[in-house]
Amino acid sequence: MGKTVFMFPGQGAQYIGMGRDFYEQIPVCKEMFDLAGRAAGLDVAALCFEENEQIHITEYTQIAMLAAEVAMLKAVEERGFRPDITGGLSLGEYGALAASGVMSEEDVFRIVRKRGIYMQEAVPNGGAMTAVLGLDAATVEKICGETAGTVSVANYNCPGQIVITGEESAVQAASGKLTEAGAKRCVPLKVSGPFHSAMLTGAGEKLAKELENVEVHDIAVPYIANVTADYVTDKSEVKSLLQKQISSPVRWQQSVERMIADGADTFVEIGPGRTLSGFMRKINKDVKVCNVEKVEDLEKLNGLI
Repeated sequence: MGKTVFMFPGQGAQYIGMGRDFYEQIPVCKEMFDLAGRAAGLDVAALCFEENEQIHITEYTQIAMLAAEVAMLKAVEERGFRPDITGGLSLGEYGALAASGVMSEEDVFRIVRKRGIYMQEAVPNGGAMTAVLGLDAATVEKICGETAGTVSVANYNCPGQIVITGEESAVQAASGKLTEAGAKRCVPLKVSGPFHSAMLTGAGEKLAKELENVEVHDIAVPYIANVTADYVTDKSEVKSLLQKQISSPVRWQQSVERMIADGADTFVEIGPGRTLSGFMRKINKDVKVCNVEKVEDLEKLNGLI
């Protein structure tokens, strides 16, 4: 029998109204939004449901996204569905931590609020990220390495889609070279910083200080780390991996391939949007994929898991 993965999306999938139906219809989901608000010192429900510009600013986006993800996770769990493996892209790794029982919901909310602030503050003069389409990883890595300034791979999303990150001038220079090397397109992303680059090392160091006060529980459900694209088997490694994650590439494609090699054949995306579901179609078309972002989506799980 195959294994089921609960996977959680990262920053960029947020939108006003995400999770509102869960909040209004399912008590445990409202509890999670309220808990996120207390842990973060913000009105997270208002941030998610009322028109505002803050939801697209990193220090607010992250806690808003995670609150929606954990609320949706609780609705899925309340119906008796459980994963065999969990994973998440960047911010989504914290959703995986909650699903795996590695950290309490209150702790993941508190840490992600700090994570968003530290990442926002890390590069006040900006930076850039660009999606490179239609080029292999080795070529992208080689060109980044040959480009002056700070530029490197941020995300290995799926075959034919790699994101680069770093100083704006270096990212632009690398984009030109990548286009010459055969990239179909290089698409600048609307982000507020060069995430997953060495420029955010300081943010990771600040996060490490916050993590000192967090209790890490035994890993009840196996989860895959972005940094290694492999299972975390020793709970003592969790904090250092989360510190490194901020300034290291997100190996999402490799993570999915690792899970499939281990027998995963059903992937449930829990959270706003269908970004990860889209990646799955390019990584492996033979596995079953569905997403849960509306209350009615819970019906999709009957007979699937």
